[in-house]
Amino acid sequence: MPSWAIRRGSLSLDRPVILGIINVTPDSFSDGGRFLVPELAVEQGLRLVDEGADALDVGGESTRPQGAEPVDAAEELRRVEPVVRSLRQQVPHVPLSVDTVKSGVARAVLDHGVDIINDVSAFRLDPAMGEVCAEARAGVILMHSRGGVSEMGTYRFASYGGDVIGEVIGELQQAVSAAECSGVERSRIALDPGIGFAKRTEHSVAVLGSLDRLANLGYPVAIGVSRKRFVGELSGASTPADRVEGTIAANVMALAFGARIFRVHDVRAARRALDVAWSILQSRDTA
Repeated sequence: MPSWAIRRGSLSLDRPVILGIINVTPDSFSDGGRFLVPELAVEQGLRLVDEGADALDVGGESTRPQGAEPVDAAEELRRVEPVVRSLRQQVPHVPLSVDTVKSGVARAVLDHGVDIINDVSAFRLDPAMGEVCAEARAGVILMHSRGGVSEMGTYRFASYGGDVIGEVIGELQQAVSAAECSGVERSRIALDPGIGFAKRTEHSVAVLGSLDRLANLGYPVAIGVSRKRFVGELSGASTPADRVEGTIAANVMALAFGARIFRVHDVRAARRALDVAWSILQSRDTA
């Protein structure tokens, strides 16, 4: 069975892998402030594991579409470290991911037993990330984006020609080359096309519709569509919490086109939907 190598062992891709989101920020677009207190964040993590999460993704810096403010490494670590330490103790069998663009943060959390570094800049914003992740033999998610932390969730750099997925693939291939040159092993790399990052709704739809082209590169494909603005625009759901059904639809289509790793807020709903869709897809493969 295919798998994705992470720091401690690997995650099998013989069914959809779900990363449960824990935002320990005051300003994330969907749940900002709800889990800023470490104890509440840890409770949420345990809840997501009970609901079927295969791994947990902890983030201490928002990249929301409006008004995202970069934070320094010390503040990000103040938010993330106690959550990571407690989760590692309470659910030692569950892989932990940290969403960060800073090598200093990555190094510190890897020392606390984190297995995956999820970099929404694909190492663009801090080239030292490659060396840090390679040294720890961490799994990495390289996500497509453009601009800095405060810009990547906006439309400032949402300019594409007629082949959106081709441009995304080209930029991700550059990121892969840099990561591998830094010593990151191919088996530890997953690629995320960055749905909603420097992409208008039509761009996100185009990328999802051609996701098989990214999957054909041979790296595990990660997707983060959960509660995003494009889901709201397509479904008419104005508030993030009302976008569960649209998120499920986008995830199921992404699964059909080759995605295997799904970063979600609503784990129970995602687990059930993706498992059913996966069973149907598997029946086609064995028919």
